[in-house]
Amino acid sequence: MFWFAFHKLKRRLLGFSVRVLEWATVIGIILFGGLGSSWYMVEAGSRLTTVQKGPWVIWTNAARPDADPYTRAHFVHAGTLPVSATVERMYVARRDAGGERLHSSCEYAIEGKITKADWWSLAVFDESGKLIPNPADRYAFTRQTIATDSAGAFSVTLAREARPGNWLPVGGAGRLAVALKILDQHASEAGGGDIGLPTIRKIRCR
Repeated sequence: MFWFAFHKLKRRLLGFSVRVLEWATVIGIILFGGLGSSWYMVEAGSRLTTVQKGPWVIWTNAARPDADPYTRAHFVHAGTLPVSATVERMYVARRDAGGERLHSSCEYAIEGKITKADWWSLAVFDESGKLIPNPADRYAFTRQTIATDSAGAFSVTLAREARPGNWLPVGGAGRLAVALKILDQHASEAGGGDIGLPTIRKIRCR
């Protein structure tokens, strides 16, 4: 009788443990799935918060009074304070024209012609959004400092070693992000309007 009761209790405990494990698994999936989707919405955005043009991504509600929670959280996480979207557009590219992740082990050519802007700047950062230290103290080019051809087109090279012309050093930063900031009176247009965003072409990798 004792062994029968013990065996019955053991089966009940085993069944209870299985149910607890199942519930824990379900809760874990829900918890991590929710956290993962929230992280993605804050870090990468969605069609509701961003517009993508080629490799370039812009957060369309940046600094607006009615900005959605994900947009606000994105800039808080990035530690940046964007200017009003009615004045400024900030495009960020983390991939080249072929869709591959930008990396300091490769060399890239950023080519284009930006005409519809009062002022703009082009800079390269590491994955965490920090400027890349370099002996040349080169971190960005602006509309006033970049060298262009007779038609106003430019080409900027991202590379570890010095290159002739417009060169931005990337050192051994690893993954890269390129930021294009544009200031003009038409910045309020959804997605930034047609300003002729530059292409990002991979030249070679080591």
